[in-house]
Amino acid sequence: MGPKSIAVFNSNDIYPISADSTMPFQQHRDIFYLSGADQEETILVLFPSAIDKKHREVLFVRETNAHIAVWEGEKLTKEKATEVSGIASVYWLSDFDKIFFDLMTEADTIYLNTNEHYRQAVTTQTREARFVEKVKHDFPAHKVAKSNPILQQIRGVKETEEIELMQKACDITEKGFRRVLEFTKPGVWEYEIEAELLHEFVRNRSRGFAYSPIIASGNNANVLHYLENNKQCIAGDLILMDTAAEYANYSSDLTRTIPVSGKFTSRQKEVYEAVLRVKNEATKMLVPGTLWAEYHKECGKIMTSELLGLGLLDKADVQNEDPKWPAYKKYFMHGTSHHIGLDTHDYGELKTPMKANMVFTVEPGIYIPEEKMGVRLEDDVVIQKEGEPFNLMKNIPIEVAEIEELMAK
Repeated sequence: MGPKSIAVFNSNDIYPISADSTMPFQQHRDIFYLSGADQEETILVLFPSAIDKKHREVLFVRETNAHIAVWEGEKLTKEKATEVSGIASVYWLSDFDKIFFDLMTEADTIYLNTNEHYRQAVTTQTREARFVEKVKHDFPAHKVAKSNPILQQIRGVKETEEIELMQKACDITEKGFRRVLEFTKPGVWEYEIEAELLHEFVRNRSRGFAYSPIIASGNNANVLHYLENNKQCIAGDLILMDTAAEYANYSSDLTRTIPVSGKFTSRQKEVYEAVLRVKNEATKMLVPGTLWAEYHKECGKIMTSELLGLGLLDKADVQNEDPKWPAYKKYFMHGTSHHIGLDTHDYGELKTPMKANMVFTVEPGIYIPEEKMGVRLEDDVVIQKEGEPFNLMKNIPIEVAEIEELMAK
């Protein structure tokens, strides 16, 4: 942050459904990352240049009382807020306007926290967005700066403690996957598999899925964001499962593709092993210094070679391809990797060279609607200072023989 500048971070709202119903609360990842405060109606103020040292970091929390405790449960007291966050100066939210105005008289610049993730498509006005509007109206003489570039830098490179939590999420995901390998057979319904996963995740102290689960059998696998999970699994088909657990607000992100009948056909195995080879080769490229855009171009070349080998493309397709939409995109239309952490599609720099302790997914796929087949495989890996990345999902079965052996049980 520049001199005489202040930064403010707001919690999320509790979002209404209708009547008196609400969505389960999910904390805004930025205020959680910076303070550990996992509660609604919370504001974090960072002001390194504050004249009074106690105001260099301040947390505002909703005032609690006995009535709230009875109806909603325990909320953060000032003492508990300090214990959770390490921030000594904690005030009730009702004091925010007065204290914030006083601090702004000392500041020249305010860092506002806007969502600049490359995939964001937010249409609901967030608590953070309302605050940005109010600040611009109430303090028109202050210069405005962006918090997001700083957050992209620091959130993109994971601390040891964060990687440990992500490993825990991956370990819980492994338990769920092993459970459904033994459960799945012809005739089960996609939602029954989802229920088995949720049961295993929750019993291991996860709140559940890190993102909306995809249990896509047969041709459903060719819908990239298939979420209905309401079809019966038919003998001979494959099931693409993009499902993973969260733990302590940190995400894991797994995809596996398994045969409903417990054994791959020769064609299914051929496509599956092509995807696995692409994943393995792509993983090797995730090293410090790699550029994300160039990495995806190289992944496309590897996939093109595999599609030629499968007979899905021929040399003419490749020679005549549109450089803006290469031939391989007909069967592999999404990216290979994204940052993962507090968000499944996490913050992290994408236009600068990759750094050690960034965590990426690796998730190539081949989708063949005419064969009613879609195969995707995905692991989460940590970039190392030297050598190949560390696979947080290295213990989760992925080889054809191991999957068939476990399903035979």
